[in-house]
Amino acid sequence: MAHIVIIGNGISGVTAARHIRKNSENRITVISAETKHFFSRTALMYIYMGHMKYEHTKPYEDWFWKKNKIELKQGFVNSIETNSKTLHFAEGDTLQYDKLIIATGSKPNKFGWPGQDLECVQGLYSKQDLDSLEVYAPNNKACKHAVIVGGGLIGIELAEMLHSRHIPVTFLVRESSFWNGVLPKEESEMINKEIISNGIDLRLYSNLKEIISDENGKAKSIIIQETGEEIPCDIIGLTAGVSPNIDFIKDSDIETNRGVKVNRFLETNISDIYAIGDCAEQHETIGYRRPIEAVWYTGRMMGETVAQTICGNRRAYNPGHWFNSAKFFDIEYQTYGWVWAQTKDNEARFYWEHESGKKCIHINYDKNTREFIGINTFGIRMRHEFFDKVLTKKQSVEYVLEHLADANFDPEFYKLHEKEIVEKFNTENDTNIQLKKRNWKRIFQPN
Repeated sequence: MAHIVIIGNGISGVTAARHIRKNSENRITVISAETKHFFSRTALMYIYMGHMKYEHTKPYEDWFWKKNKIELKQGFVNSIETNSKTLHFAEGDTLQYDKLIIATGSKPNKFGWPGQDLECVQGLYSKQDLDSLEVYAPNNKACKHAVIVGGGLIGIELAEMLHSRHIPVTFLVRESSFWNGVLPKEESEMINKEIISNGIDLRLYSNLKEIISDENGKAKSIIIQETGEEIPCDIIGLTAGVSPNIDFIKDSDIETNRGVKVNRFLETNISDIYAIGDCAEQHETIGYRRPIEAVWYTGRMMGETVAQTICGNRRAYNPGHWFNSAKFFDIEYQTYGWVWAQTKDNEARFYWEHESGKKCIHINYDKNTREFIGINTFGIRMRHEFFDKVLTKKQSVEYVLEHLADANFDPEFYKLHEKEIVEKFNTENDTNIQLKKRNWKRIFQPN
């Protein structure tokens, strides 16, 4: 019986542990320096906003681990001795493994800003970050003003969290528009307006120069690089992206770049050592995907995949078609396939926006073959199964629009917009697409 040790109890590590247990009687130890039990990291914001309690974010009861013979160890791994297969902990103890899975996730980026390690300066990634937020920003009396640095998904989540407690927020975004390295111009500008409409002080083209300390070592203000303006604040959120949490591996024999380098089987260059989740970096990219993907569902998929390999059914990681989702205050976002910030030479776009300015779809397709490439949808829920099937079968943009009603996931009494979307496409492209009625049986029939 082999001893499988997993460093990290996020979605990747815990999924690997569960699936190894389903398929074997191997001894399993999960190590975490963050929390004793697994919780849903994506729910952190809802705890702060009062929609959930911490115990509601744990998918499994505390007794689940003992019942399933999964050992939990709290500790911080300082180093890995690969020759003797030994982990060395900051606490001074050691642990032997037969096979090792590195699933240590991400850490917030820091770029050497003066004052970045002061008290009241933090990211939003861990349970400890949430606890710190409760200390430094419990309400708008204790926290008069907050500054957020970085215009990504974590930044806008933190802005919404603080806004929910009526704490004024200044949001520094170095780009000309929010998340415009990912979103096309139209969607990015829509989110700019949504941020501002919620009372957030959005500062575009703004970089952090330094963080100023008070006499007690706490942050008291920030300086903007471009203008020299000083903004007083009680808490600073550093949300300029994340990077793999692998500092403890750098001096080992395990090959790293930005992340731990792995092949399609999630194997490192060292026998019996694997890496999964946010900290894993593919040697060769998969399609248009990035070599490192800090995404919840890909972490889960990697956990399932590596478990099969460890249990004797060697399996390559195959994440399928790209999709993602997020929420920008009151606007829900989904993307399926590829809709780049900038159109490629072979591509054409179709954009529809509702008069409210809070709903839109943006479709990307090959202008020569008419093949559907991807869709962004804001404020309208779409069905994953529909687009997964369409992308697999390489259907045309006309097919997608013809069957657009079948993709809609909004509840029965929500207003539907497919008719006006198709009419706009027909007008712009001189086509005569006829919208078909919903046909759930057709959508969910097996291939």
